[in-house]
Amino acid sequence: MRQPLPDAWYCVGRAEALKAGTLRSVQLNGELIVMGRDGEGAPFALRDRCPHRGMALSKGRFDGDALTCPFHGWRFGTDGRCRDVPTLSASDAADLSRIAVQRFPVRESAGFVWVNPHLGASGSDVPAVPELDFEPAGCVVVALEVEASFDLTTLSLVDPGHVAFVHDSWWFRPSKELREKVKSFRPTPHGFTMTSHATSKSSPVYRLLGGVPDVEIEFRLPGVRLERIRAGSKRVANYTFATPMTQNRTLLTNALYFSVPALKPLQPVAKLLMRQFLTQDQQVLQHAQAGLDRKPTMVLFGQGDLPSQWYFRLKREALQAARESRAFANPLQSQELRWRS
Repeated sequence: MRQPLPDAWYCVGRAEALKAGTLRSVQLNGELIVMGRDGEGAPFALRDRCPHRGMALSKGRFDGDALTCPFHGWRFGTDGRCRDVPTLSASDAADLSRIAVQRFPVRESAGFVWVNPHLGASGSDVPAVPELDFEPAGCVVVALEVEASFDLTTLSLVDPGHVAFVHDSWWFRPSKELREKVKSFRPTPHGFTMTSHATSKSSPVYRLLGGVPDVEIEFRLPGVRLERIRAGSKRVANYTFATPMTQNRTLLTNALYFSVPALKPLQPVAKLLMRQFLTQDQQVLQHAQAGLDRKPTMVLFGQGDLPSQWYFRLKREALQAARESRAFANPLQSQELRWRS
């Protein structure tokens, strides 16, 4: 339970950063992965380790068709299969078909690249990769590394209680008064959703849409928060993804998409505010992780902590379903929650 789900899709970076003819190394759940695009532009992901002497393949050459290890020149196709060992003599008997680099499933969606690091046969009932249901006129992305575990970082995506204390900003919370919140939640595939509701007090950010918007927030495994905002025909999506890098390091990515071209000039300001928001989470999570390192227990209390408990229930069910080779059965029920924030 302390490890991230092994068979799941994780965000490893922006799709536009993966350029043809270049290699990029990313860290995912303790594994180094080399990524690139093949001759047709399709992304690939391989273990960033030559099976010969352990050299990082990302340090070598890539001609768009094959990767060349810089240590001894071994060449591998983007499918991971060894194509050539140039140091072999004519008298060496070698079956190159038995040499391969681990290949990982990879997808592109919502402007990002997603990798499933599972080494076994992937199950059919894996949480879906996030998608966008509108064509964005613009997108702002901020990503920060957090020195905290994946579970602790993911809990921040579903924890409503910390907002009033961690994100106490004039532009996000103009009112400093704690108010009782009443929200309805329903189970959705591999997660739960705070059902669509009209905001009673619009923040300055919401007012840019020209009206009081409807907001729906979905959480799904392994660590994905999808906030969808609609004001008439105007659409905004605020997506946040947690990606395990190592046991105590997590990549937190926030992407803001909008359908209104007139908002594009505000992108630099939005990026600045988003970075401030994410940095607040980063700092408090790192301090909390230091406390959990000394005593790794949590006291989850009250209705405001129920979404955090739901996360652990969902994760436990996903692991159990994988062990039993059966479909995921969401253990949650529709419920109304109350808390002060």
